[in-house]
Amino acid sequence: MPRPMTITEKIFAAHAGLHEVEPGQLVDCKLDIVLANDVTAPIAIKEFRKTGAASVWDPKRVALVPDHYTPNKDIKSAEQAKMVREFAREQNITHYYEIGCMGVEHALLPEQGVVVPGDVIIGADSHTCTYGALGAFATGVGSTDAAAGMATGEAWFKIPASLKFDVTGSLGEWVSAKDVILHLIGMIGVDGALYEAMEFTGDTISGLDMDGRMTICNMAIEAGGKSGIIAVDDVTREYVRGRAEREWVEYQSDPEAAYARVYEIDAAAIEPVVAFPHLPSNVRKASDSREVVVDQVVIGSCTNGRLEDMRVAAEVLRGRKVNPNVRLIVIPATQQVYRDIITEGLMDVFLDANAAVSTPTCGPCLGGHMGILAAGERAVATTNRNFVGRMGDPKSEVYLASPAVAAATAVAGHIALPTDLT
Repeated sequence: MPRPMTITEKIFAAHAGLHEVEPGQLVDCKLDIVLANDVTAPIAIKEFRKTGAASVWDPKRVALVPDHYTPNKDIKSAEQAKMVREFAREQNITHYYEIGCMGVEHALLPEQGVVVPGDVIIGADSHTCTYGALGAFATGVGSTDAAAGMATGEAWFKIPASLKFDVTGSLGEWVSAKDVILHLIGMIGVDGALYEAMEFTGDTISGLDMDGRMTICNMAIEAGGKSGIIAVDDVTREYVRGRAEREWVEYQSDPEAAYARVYEIDAAAIEPVVAFPHLPSNVRKASDSREVVVDQVVIGSCTNGRLEDMRVAAEVLRGRKVNPNVRLIVIPATQQVYRDIITEGLMDVFLDANAAVSTPTCGPCLGGHMGILAAGERAVATTNRNFVGRMGDPKSEVYLASPAVAAATAVAGHIALPTDLT
């Protein structure tokens, strides 16, 4: 009889061909998906060549998504994208997404049914942990590890200990999944879950839609987590049915499973928050931050560029204008989200408010393009990191917030709540 295990341990055991595993154990696991983008794939491709492998282990299980500097911002980014494009053609990669069909990778792959519950997924991007929202183990790796994964379909792991975050109760007005995860990061710190699996449970979590769940798992890495994960339920099943390209396996944590730590959080105590520079853990109440005047607002990214995020932002912006001293940039995370905001009339709301709407791209999130900050400028963004120089000049500042707070801030010209607007 196997020892009681967490959902993460069960996934690892299954992929390692073992009856049970325990934290700290080293295992060799079969992989379901390996992914990389236009920044990390070129390095991975060079390392792949060094292995001597003629072809990837399975062209249907490798995903390449040029999204960081695309549409190409300069010659160097064009050369990187060209290398990825040519490799995808050479290897007959099924899941290659470029201009016209692309999106920000961590929004696109779940949307397209490429990643499914029960998977083990590695990606040469730290926010690969997003896919834990589907009940999968997903984690970011270096490009060399991604290269080895592309060649062999396997990877070594040290089984992480699991932390349980049990969030219960109803969220207040304008409190979102982004506020939940920022609250948790502020509570435990940027290294509070170092190399540990962050498992999110409770009726608050089960009450979130998939967009909200992906927002929470996306930022597990900002607490140092190896992964974030939410068990499969009816919400998950409804999301993956009709889009999953493969059969999936559901895992649940055993009631007696051991956790390194368990945190119990009352959702009613969570308020709309903002992460001040220069750490995602530097969290303060948005209601106490109105003195912060901003130059730019960005609504988008793999954290908050999905359709529900667009809907919330549009709800705040409807009938209002962006402050004349603020640049509002709205970036739908995928082409489907872009199409949906047009179909639902949200594009008109954004344009009427004087926002600039971009094709899907990571762009300003990593200081790539489409919204670089000058020295001394401040931005509120729905992105996931606010390190020094993250969105431009090292003397600029980035404040992280939910789509609701970001949209209200764009109207007010300073950090604001939707309830502040007249």
